[in-house]
Amino acid sequence: MGRKYNYLVPTIIAAALALGIFVGGKLHFNDTPERLFTTNSKKDKLNRLIDYIDYEYVDEVNTDSIVDVTVNSILEKLDPHSVYIPEKDMKRVAENMKGDFVGIGINFYTYQDTIAVIRTVPGGPSAKVGLLPGDRILMAGADTLHGKGMPSEVIVDKLKGKEGSPIALTVYRSTTGKTFTVNIKRGVVPIKSVTASYLLKPDMGYIKVNRFAESTFMEFKEALADLTEQGAKKLVLDLRDNPGGYLGIAEQMADEFLNDGKLILFTKNKKGNIDKSYATKKGSFENKPVYVLINERSASASEIIAGALQDNDVGTIVGRRSFGKGLVQREMALGDGSAVRLTVSRYYTPTGRSIQRNYEKGSKDYYQRFMERYHSGELVSVDSIKVADSLKFTTPNGKVVYGGGGIIPDVFVPLGSNEEEAVASMESLGFLSFFVFEHLESDRTRYRAYTQTEFLEDFRVDDILFGDFVEYSVSRNLRMNFYDHEQTIKRYIKAALAEQLFNDNVGAKIRSSEDPMLQEVLRLDRPMVKEAAPLETAPRD
Repeated sequence: MGRKYNYLVPTIIAAALALGIFVGGKLHFNDTPERLFTTNSKKDKLNRLIDYIDYEYVDEVNTDSIVDVTVNSILEKLDPHSVYIPEKDMKRVAENMKGDFVGIGINFYTYQDTIAVIRTVPGGPSAKVGLLPGDRILMAGADTLHGKGMPSEVIVDKLKGKEGSPIALTVYRSTTGKTFTVNIKRGVVPIKSVTASYLLKPDMGYIKVNRFAESTFMEFKEALADLTEQGAKKLVLDLRDNPGGYLGIAEQMADEFLNDGKLILFTKNKKGNIDKSYATKKGSFENKPVYVLINERSASASEIIAGALQDNDVGTIVGRRSFGKGLVQREMALGDGSAVRLTVSRYYTPTGRSIQRNYEKGSKDYYQRFMERYHSGELVSVDSIKVADSLKFTTPNGKVVYGGGGIIPDVFVPLGSNEEEAVASMESLGFLSFFVFEHLESDRTRYRAYTQTEFLEDFRVDDILFGDFVEYSVSRNLRMNFYDHEQTIKRYIKAALAEQLFNDNVGAKIRSSEDPMLQEVLRLDRPMVKEAAPLETAPRD
C-alpha cells in the first residue's frame, strides 16, 4: 500500500468538475415533439402546483426561482452529470463550447479598481488600434468601467457586442501619463483550446488541449501539421485537467492516431441501442509513437481518447488515474432560454469497459469519493489504486486494463510533495500571475529588448525578484519553505513573465523542463529504454 497523502486540495475542485465535465452533443431526437411532450397527469401535477403558488399563495413568490430549484432537484436524483443551465449562463457556456466570442480581444485584470490590460489577442481589435499591456480602460462609450466592486461579468458584457459594432474606449497609459480615446470595431475573438504547441525535442511534438469545443479539432490539426512540418515524428498529447466537451470532437481526434476500421468507442442508450464509432482512413499520425498525459482531473472526452488508444494498443498513457466519467449528455433547450444537459447514454471503450464511477449514493457522495483520492494514497502510489477482477479486460495484444473508475495509465507518475503541489497551485490559481503583473507594472521597460528566443535562453530570475515574491507571498499570509523550492519557484516566475510578455506557448516551454510527466516521457523515449509495462511507477528524484 502507498503512503498516506495529506495535501489539502482547494474545495473549488469538486465544484469546478461538477460544472465542467461534459461529453455529448446537440439534441437530435428521432421522436416528434408531440410524442415526447404529450400531456399526462405527472406533468399536469407540477404545472398545477406552480399555478397555485403563482396565483393563490399568500405572499409574492418568484415562481421562476421555484422552477429552477425543482429542475435542479429532479436532475440531482438522476446522476451527477445531468445539469441545468440557467438562461443567464447560457451565453457564456455556448461561447466556451463554440470556441469564440465577439469582443475587443484583451486579457485583463481588475487592478486597483481599474481594468488593466494584461495582453492583447494577436491580430484582434485591441491589438489593431495599438492598446498595450498595462493600459487602463476607464470608459466604454458612456459606461464607467472603474470603481470598487464592479464584477468581471459586468465588465465583459459592456465590452462585448455584435461583430463590427463600434465602441469608444477611454484609456489611461501609465508610461506616458496620458489619457486618450480609441475607436474599436468589435470582432470575433477565439477562445483557444489548444493552449500550447511546440517541439519538446527535434523529433517530438507537444500539444496541450484544455477542452473539446467546436473549434478544438481544427486547432489540433493545425498544430499537428505545423509540428510535423518542423520534423515531429512522435507526439505528446497533454490532456491533464481537461474536463471534456463534445463527443464528436474526441472521436475525430482519436481517429488521427488509429488505423482505418479500428473501434474508437460504442454507446448504449436506454433502449439498448448500440452505436459504434470507427476510425477512418483520414488519420494523419497513424503508426507513430504517441504519449497521452492524463491526471485525476482528465475526464469524459479526454478519457475517450485515452481509452481508445489504450484498448487498441496504440501509444502509451502516462500519468495518474483519470476522473472516471462514462456518461454521455445532450444539451436540450427548455424553451425559455435555459437548457438541460441530460444523460442519454453510456459509452464504452473498444474492449467493452465502462470507466464510469459509481454514483448510486448521490452527487455529494460521488464528488466526496473523488476528493478522497487525495487522502487514500492512490495519487502517490499505484498500489493504492483499487481495481476489481470482475472489471478486468484484455486488449488485442494481451495488455490487462480495468473498467469502473477511470483510465489507469500504462505508466504511473505520482503527485509531488505537499509543497511541490502548493507551488504548482500558486501558478494554476493565478497567484504567481498577479505577482508578475504587479512586477511588470513597476517597470516594463527592462523587458522591452528581449525577443522570445533571448528570453528563453538568457533571462534568469534573480535573487532580488525571488525575494520580492517571498515578501509578496508572506504579506498575503502564504507560508511555506520558499528557499527549499527556490529554483522551481524561479522557473514558475519566469514562465508567468513569458506568458504576459509573449504568449502561453513560451510559458509552457519554460515549465516543461521540470514537469515530472514530461520528464518521464523523455525517459521512456530514450534509445535502448524498454517501453514501460502496464502500471509501472515512474521513479521519483
